[in-house]
Amino acid sequence: MMIRELSAADYPRLMEIWESAVRATHGFLAEEDFLYYKERVSTYFPSVKLYGEEKDGRVEGFLGVSDDNIEMLFVDAERRGQGIGRRLLSYAVEELGMRKVDVNEQNAQAVGFYEHMGFRTTARSERDGGGKNYPILHMQLSGE
Repeated sequence: MMIRELSAADYPRLMEIWESAVRATHGFLAEEDFLYYKERVSTYFPSVKLYGEEKDGRVEGFLGVSDDNIEMLFVDAERRGQGIGRRLLSYAVEELGMRKVDVNEQNAQAVGFYEHMGFRTTARSERDGGGKNYPILHMQLSGE
């Protein structure tokens, strides 16, 4: 397994990962909102630096970063629980200097994961970046 920088050639696989991960972890999303984000998520890829964990030539999880913020972190649903998210997050913090992340408040697994990894909630927004009624927790590494 290795983490590498991703390119536009990886976007189709990233969309597969995104869809499987969101279906597995975002049960709170209304179907119309899922479709709304599905139409838009790939348009966000060019605005962040993307990195993915690859095994046997196949990307299994990815993260997108900008400034000191983790903008996205998704792991293929079939590969969850195998340490991919932890390795990607550790890479983001240790190698890329990331210190912040925004998380859907209703995604309790993600909130718990980031808390376990040393992040603490510093603020809360009532709506997500798309203006939808999905509260966002703004988290950063404790001690920062």
